[in-house]
Amino acid sequence: MNKTILTFCLCLGALTAALTGCRHVDEQSETSTLYPTFKPYTRWWWHSAEIDPNDVRNQLIWLHDHEFGGVEIAWIYPMFCDSTTPHPAFLSEEWARPVEVAKHVADSLGLGCDFTFGTMWPFADVDLPDGDQTRNFFDSVEIARRPLVWDHPREARIINHLNKDVFYRYADKMNRGLHNAYKGSKSGLFVDSWEVETEYLYTPGFEKTFMAEHGYDILPYLRDTMLLNPKTHEIYDADVFYDYMSTLSKYVLFDFYEPFALNATREGCFSRAQCGGAPTDLLTAFTLVDIPETEAILYEPCFSKIAASAATLGKKDAVTAETFTCAYGWTSLRYNNFRGHSPHQGKEQIADLRLICDALFANGTNQIIWHGMPLNHLGDTANYFYTTCQVSMHPENNLTGQQLTDFNRYMTRVSTYMRRGVNYTDLAVYMPLEDSWMGGAYTDEERKFFNWLWGRYEMRYIQTPAAQKGRQPMWVNQYFLNGARYEDGVLRCGETTFNALYVDVDYMELTALQTIVRLASEGLPIYLGREPKEPGKVKHTEAYAAALTALSAQPTVTRDAARLEKQLPLIEGDNLPDFWVRQDGDEYFVFVANPMTQTIEYPLAYEYAFTDQGSERTIRVNHHDRTDELTLRFRPNESLMLHVTDSGVEYLDLDYTAPHLPAE
Repeated sequence: MNKTILTFCLCLGALTAALTGCRHVDEQSETSTLYPTFKPYTRWWWHSAEIDPNDVRNQLIWLHDHEFGGVEIAWIYPMFCDSTTPHPAFLSEEWARPVEVAKHVADSLGLGCDFTFGTMWPFADVDLPDGDQTRNFFDSVEIARRPLVWDHPREARIINHLNKDVFYRYADKMNRGLHNAYKGSKSGLFVDSWEVETEYLYTPGFEKTFMAEHGYDILPYLRDTMLLNPKTHEIYDADVFYDYMSTLSKYVLFDFYEPFALNATREGCFSRAQCGGAPTDLLTAFTLVDIPETEAILYEPCFSKIAASAATLGKKDAVTAETFTCAYGWTSLRYNNFRGHSPHQGKEQIADLRLICDALFANGTNQIIWHGMPLNHLGDTANYFYTTCQVSMHPENNLTGQQLTDFNRYMTRVSTYMRRGVNYTDLAVYMPLEDSWMGGAYTDEERKFFNWLWGRYEMRYIQTPAAQKGRQPMWVNQYFLNGARYEDGVLRCGETTFNALYVDVDYMELTALQTIVRLASEGLPIYLGREPKEPGKVKHTEAYAAALTALSAQPTVTRDAARLEKQLPLIEGDNLPDFWVRQDGDEYFVFVANPMTQTIEYPLAYEYAFTDQGSERTIRVNHHDRTDELTLRFRPNESLMLHVTDSGVEYLDLDYTAPHLPAE
């Protein structure tokens, strides 16, 4: 695709798409038209079987009574992968009837009802036409196989995610099956994280597109396995791999995520997507869908900032998170003849889970999606999903009853504050996309718990600069900067504004560098931490050197980050905890996470939250032409919410302490 056209499409899509006491504030504010509730949703696993509509109705009532806001139905394999389990064919009329019951009952209860857009993930079909399956350059049969789906033991094949015609053929089948379920309130169509093999990923015509974009032939690198070592993931030529990723990224954006979002709109629904793991420009991918979604703690909480930045640039109200997935570790589905449980299932500690959700809130998430709950007879536990954590109707389990209701009310309260107004930001940070595509493979240490993880293109661990934390910096990329302008003393970029741009990367495309030169000439203050190099095989040596010289000559460009300070940061202090700020008119709502959230890692140690002895942090809040200094006192297992107005800073009572529940 022509880069000028690409830039225009992306920018157009982005533009259209002193404590004074302790009190509550009015929690009523205008909600998103897509998520009209701040209450947590849950993923709702329907194991392949003959579904009893009474179970559907009873469980929805139970969820409503326990302060859930909605469900996301996910159709999966039979319990224990028992191939003899009777079940209606996927998307058949018999299959559709209980789905329609679920939507109708959810509407009657005021619950949302979203749908995973397929059976399991990624998208796959047991009747996929030949030629529509995903493939690598060597056309391996294995990469398309998806054996554990609703129609097990029939085996499905994963669709080609690099061909929008394939997607639309698949979507037409899904839309017919869900047609009646789309009626009523607006539902979200959901795609989970990218779980398609990426080594030598290919689609017919890729080499022609590549040649048009880069001016040389990629076929020898593919044919002779000279792109990367498929076993060790050693990158043989970083520049060639970068060019391959650049072309692949556009296929992923415009042949998958964009059609996915357009299909949802066409059907009267909205799109929600986890773009994590996709071999693409993640920030742009997240802006193409209606609701960007992150995940924790299989992804680091900081990964949420990518989705939150996309929401800020695209003026999207909600940032969701698949939350609590495999919190204490992961046990294979196939363990113990498909009868295994991941660690501590049924005895999860809500205090531990609170650390995870608070870490997400402090990195830009504002709507929790539980992972999750299986469909069962009322009070039964016969069906379960093998990973933690598990919402349960059984009284002996921990994630049930009043303790679950109270926890949901807490998350609802925080989400309410974190949806007031818009995301505050003072500083744009150039996202190191080029670095990630030039960076090759993660180390063994970085992937020790994730054997499927290999490439730095996933950007799982990137962080905005710690020294600029008090400005709540947001990621930007070249596509948004191309359409940005500096006027009236601010950078207008997408649907937000910034006071300055922070650039500290090893690599940057020439077009991005030239755009930044333009913005600097318009007067934008820019911090340049180091001079980047040009990625890709075909170099523009003279033009690149000229652009670097022009950038360094601009008086608004500095190597001293302190010179960017047109104004003091909103939050200052040593060893700042993680926090997130929403600005509503001239008010600020600041969620400050317990410092313990900065120490969580996968897998979370059981009862880790109860090692918290409490802590203090002294901060300064610079606002409304004044500075308030205060000492934040974190009691064990508690985070804080601040309300900042021209009168000062006050605590808002979150009114919740997680209990110590029965342990194993």
